[in-house]
Amino acid sequence: MKFFLDTADLAEIEEAASWGALAGVTTNPSLYARIGGRLDDFHNHIKRICDIVGPDCPVSAESVAMTRDEIVADGCKLAEIAPNVVVKIPTMVEGLAATHTLAGRGIPVNMTLCFTVPQALLAARAGARYISPFVGRFDDISEDGLFQLEQVCSAIGNYDFTANTVNGEKIEIIAASIRSANHVTQAALMGADIATVPFGVLKKMVQHPLTERGLDAFLKDWEKVQNA
Repeated sequence: MKFFLDTADLAEIEEAASWGALAGVTTNPSLYARIGGRLDDFHNHIKRICDIVGPDCPVSAESVAMTRDEIVADGCKLAEIAPNVVVKIPTMVEGLAATHTLAGRGIPVNMTLCFTVPQALLAARAGARYISPFVGRFDDISEDGLFQLEQVCSAIGNYDFTANTVNGEKIEIIAASIRSANHVTQAALMGADIATVPFGVLKKMVQHPLTERGLDAFLKDWEKVQNA
């Protein structure tokens, strides 16, 4: 499984990259606004992210447009920022049409806000390079988001969609709206290709009480050796 960081915070991206744990970034204007960013500077900020992660890490940048022509125009501008930019588009009729057009122009798309197998299959047929089923938002309404993710992974895995994607690449399923390390564990076990996680969850994934206990014991033993 690969890990995409879901953030607009440059410091978080640099830190995760230093661990060797970062395979990509997903972001949107709302995440940028949370760190004090302005919409008119969003494209410049995407460029800064691309400069940090390098050309081998895809950076999903979300379009804020709502009609197919506007999404295509916005997507083309986003794709011009750097060769590793992936246009993030919500699963809706206008989004499917825009995805089909952008894929035909060689621009990869991450279809987001996907909740069901039919939505995922339509996204795949439209030419999406990545499909992002949301887990946590199902949990928010007391439904099983992991079960829905498993259904999407199984359904997409049944078929070969490479004729639809840019450069004939395999569609990758992104476990999105991840809220916990357990979400990551279960997504990995069911075969999701990628987990997009907030930095706080990524840090928690490193931690475990037994690891902490082992480190404490090691430090105490080492102190004894030094004082001997």
